[in-house]
Amino acid sequence: MKRLVLLGASGSIGLQTVDVVKKNKDKFEIVAFSIGRNIEVCRKLIEEINCNIVCVSLKEDALMLSKEYPSITFYYGDEGLVKLAKLENYDLLVNALVGFVGLIPTLNAIENKKDVALANKETLVVAGEIVNKALKKNECMLFPIDSEHSAILQCLLGNNIKQVKKIIITASGGSFRDLSRDELKNVSVKDALNHPNWAMGAKITIDSATMMNKGFEVIEAHYLFDIDYDDIEVVLHKESYVHSMVEYIDGSIMAQIGNADMRIPIMYSLSYPERLKFESDFSFSQIKSLNFKEMDFERFPLLKLAYDVGRKKGNLPAILNAANEIANKAFRDGLISFLEIEELVFKAVNDMEFIKNPSLEELIDSDIKTRNYVNSLIKGEN
Repeated sequence: MKRLVLLGASGSIGLQTVDVVKKNKDKFEIVAFSIGRNIEVCRKLIEEINCNIVCVSLKEDALMLSKEYPSITFYYGDEGLVKLAKLENYDLLVNALVGFVGLIPTLNAIENKKDVALANKETLVVAGEIVNKALKKNECMLFPIDSEHSAILQCLLGNNIKQVKKIIITASGGSFRDLSRDELKNVSVKDALNHPNWAMGAKITIDSATMMNKGFEVIEAHYLFDIDYDDIEVVLHKESYVHSMVEYIDGSIMAQIGNADMRIPIMYSLSYPERLKFESDFSFSQIKSLNFKEMDFERFPLLKLAYDVGRKKGNLPAILNAANEIANKAFRDGLISFLEIEELVFKAVNDMEFIKNPSLEELIDSDIKTRNYVNSLIKGEN
């Protein structure tokens, strides 16, 4: 029985993780979970998950719930997430948090000598070098939940990493993949949230439309697999059946193929290196075609920016991430247009102070300063 601490239980990945655990009760047990401000979902999960430790966002919610459920210990806020990560009675931290908030709990879990199943992109984007050093020091494993990185991991198994020519990350293209730059000027939030293939949370769906999500995945892949940016290629694959590929020096290409169902990579991250039974209706005979196309960096400038930022390293990825988080939310809140997301991110990356070898504290400071700067731009203060 593998004991799990689940961070971000009410999000898309979190709820699908709960579903995987419920269908494999003989394999996994959730001993603690965190949730945001959706208290109704929290109550529902408390009834479904037999655990005695829960973290919520707000202190008042923690106090209210502790009266309703006196046998459960409730924590709250960022400090509560850290307390969950530092628990002793678990084997694997499942980090399904969205945003920079996921970084510190990941590091705390690793320092606690716990393995991590990671869906939180920002952990590696912002602090990939720090995380990798911590993993090595504490002899811990990090298992990717992203379908693309899970696919790459599976394509690498049993092979020599030194014999890899390149890795090929597939991209659906997001909600606006068939629109021109000119047509993007007047798109709505509702349009952006209508992803053609995947059921995901709001932020990542917008990031998919801007291709920022794919840019983050490029940076993640660099740190996960120690692959040079020149050897990471992104291709447009609208069908989302091929989740990613690895090309070897002899010309062979390994691909991981399956339905666009996040429960499959979630399950693999929990059970690695074993595979568990999963009912899938995938059939090659039902696939009419598989299409691949070279990415257009002029059409998706944030993808190109991610490559540039990744190569320069320092605190630039932290600046990139913070600016994108604020701009993404501003678009979802109706404060800016879709194309202004790009404008704000580019301006922040160009304007913020560059630190070549940042400490964790300097990365946190860069995150805060970038958020403040982008918010001031949105308000018209700069």
